[in-house]
Amino acid sequence: MPQRTHPLRNRTRDVKAWWARLWTEKAEVTATTADEPLRAELFSADQMAVHGQRLGAAHVVDPARLPDQLLARLASNERVLVELGKRLATTADAERRLTPAAEWLLDNFYLIEEEVRTARRHLPRGYSRELPRLTLDPANGGGAGQPRVYALALQVVAHGDGQIGRGSLKRFIAAYQSVQTLLLGELWACPIMLRLALIENLRRVASRVAIAHAERQTAGIWAQRMLDVAEKAPSELILVVADMARSTPPLTNAFVAEFARRLQGRGAGLALPLTWMEQRLTESHHTIEQLVHLEGQQQAANQVSVSNSIGSLRLLGAINWREFVESLSGVELALRDDPSGTYAQMDFTTRDSYRHVVEAIARLAPCSETDVARRAVSLSSASAARAQVGPQTIRHSHVGFFLIGAGRAALEQAVGMRRPLRLRVARSAHARALPLYAGAIVLGTLALSAAALLEVHSQLQWPWWGELALGILLLIASSQLVVSLVNWIVTLIVAPQRLPRMNYASGIPADARTLVVVPTMLGSSAGVEELIDALEVRFLANRDARLHFGLLTDLQDAAYEHLADDAALVELAAMRIAALNVKYRVPSNTRRSDDFFLFHRPRRWNERERSWMGEERKRGKLADLNALLRGQARAGPGERFERIVGDTRELSAVRYVITLDTDTQLPRDAAGQFVAAMAHPLNQPQFGSGAQRDIVVEGYGILQPRVALSLVSANRSGYARLHGGETGIDPYT
Repeated sequence: MPQRTHPLRNRTRDVKAWWARLWTEKAEVTATTADEPLRAELFSADQMAVHGQRLGAAHVVDPARLPDQLLARLASNERVLVELGKRLATTADAERRLTPAAEWLLDNFYLIEEEVRTARRHLPRGYSRELPRLTLDPANGGGAGQPRVYALALQVVAHGDGQIGRGSLKRFIAAYQSVQTLLLGELWACPIMLRLALIENLRRVASRVAIAHAERQTAGIWAQRMLDVAEKAPSELILVVADMARSTPPLTNAFVAEFARRLQGRGAGLALPLTWMEQRLTESHHTIEQLVHLEGQQQAANQVSVSNSIGSLRLLGAINWREFVESLSGVELALRDDPSGTYAQMDFTTRDSYRHVVEAIARLAPCSETDVARRAVSLSSASAARAQVGPQTIRHSHVGFFLIGAGRAALEQAVGMRRPLRLRVARSAHARALPLYAGAIVLGTLALSAAALLEVHSQLQWPWWGELALGILLLIASSQLVVSLVNWIVTLIVAPQRLPRMNYASGIPADARTLVVVPTMLGSSAGVEELIDALEVRFLANRDARLHFGLLTDLQDAAYEHLADDAALVELAAMRIAALNVKYRVPSNTRRSDDFFLFHRPRRWNERERSWMGEERKRGKLADLNALLRGQARAGPGERFERIVGDTRELSAVRYVITLDTDTQLPRDAAGQFVAAMAHPLNQPQFGSGAQRDIVVEGYGILQPRVALSLVSANRSGYARLHGGETGIDPYT
């Protein structure tokens, strides 16, 4: 007779096999996530400051460079979190019970994925190798082999249970720097390191949540099996208890709590498994009630850690890290002692570029970044003391003169900076930029043309005049190709340098009053309307009490001095300008000049052109405008301007003129940025002496901003379409 197998034992074996597979998955998770969550004694802001000083005294920096471990750890964290997220989602789909921490993880998993992507984007390969690392494992901080700033981030997360506060973080870093000064790169690395530490904490807590979830599932399977047996075959219950005893499940908090929750109060028949479990726990001096209580505490702690970490990840995007770095940087504090007082009035990007220069010099010098900054300030102070009162005083007393100006060599020598071969070659090439650029084009053109000519000469045996004609054509074609190639190579090798500028975010100051003018010609009534509308758009995008807008107009060339439509066109332009002044006039209790102006010139006879026209066209317009602003011109018959519309009393204080073409737009707040660049001491024009008294020897008399081509302009003509998509050093030109 065939052997019969008891159905109860078959189902028990199925349960054991399922349990074994689930426990194997749990073991795999445990093997890869053995680290404990970042939980330490909770500190107040004052305690964090004391802890920062203690860490500063204990940390020792390793001068050697070690391999970058943060990217690998981030990738591992991502794999674990994604896998755990999938498991939790599967459990939620099956409508199984989740703990509060698991619900937090599942509900905010999209945020965790986004933060992981952000961390990977802001952590390029080899980034952490440039950061100082700890050489030993202090008793109160840990972090051997880790970047110093990452070890500090782990401490912030651990002693706040995942909660980061703006005030406590700043006090902690400031207290640490009272003992050890962090590099600028470390201060800027704080956001990414805090993000990595929070992701690390989430990974650790999520791993514990997943392990406890697997333990509860195992306990639930055994409990449900016992409930089924107690209902259908109570006599077989002892066999199920024996099977569970032989499997020796670890009686963890999660397992015991779930098992007891399922069986307690379900009848006297189920007292046997609970009694067995109570006896097993007695061996380790525990009770079911104690482990149930501990499991409740663990779930609450996990929920707090997860919720705090997720909230801190959101907070990282809201913190003003620029203000954070500048308030804690010793370099920033030193540079703000700039004798000229200019540094504190510059925009953030310019200040940051100064700090990067200090960082680069300190990397090659036997002194700290703060020492380099202080040395630059001392050189500026000495220069200010030696300088005579004059236009050069503020320029040479500005700390930027020794950081990005002509005085940088003196600063490098003063701090003992070594100049590696690569730097010396780069500076030598920069000093000979024009010969190198032009020589590369000439040599490239000759090489390409000669190669083709030699091939023709050896293969085709053309007459000399044919080869000459071909050579001329080859020179023209090759030069175009070589110019494009050299321009492309230059853009890869040479990084563009942004001009320093002041911070005029709150408005243009009184000593930098500016006039925006559009030199143009009056040709038709529709054209006048378009000019006025475009001028109004520029005004609305760049509203400032010390910024004025005007049309600088001529009439079209003609055979006669006056045409029938001239007066109507000028009157229309004057009327529209006056209407704009009325439309945007400020309340009468504040004295202010008009915002809009019309500067109209009469026709002059040009003997060479045999025509009545605006004198010297656009160049003449601007020359006459400059004469007017300097008080050397007036309006009226026989004067440079035939008619001026607008109150010109404030125009004598205009210092800068922005000139726009008719089809050139002025983006939002761009005018203030132009003025901020021109007003910087290193950009202000300085004239020579003697024979060079009319020559700008330092700074700039004219600045041409970068101009981009719009889609409409690029398709206006065949010539524009031909060159509109060409890139290079100056696409607009």
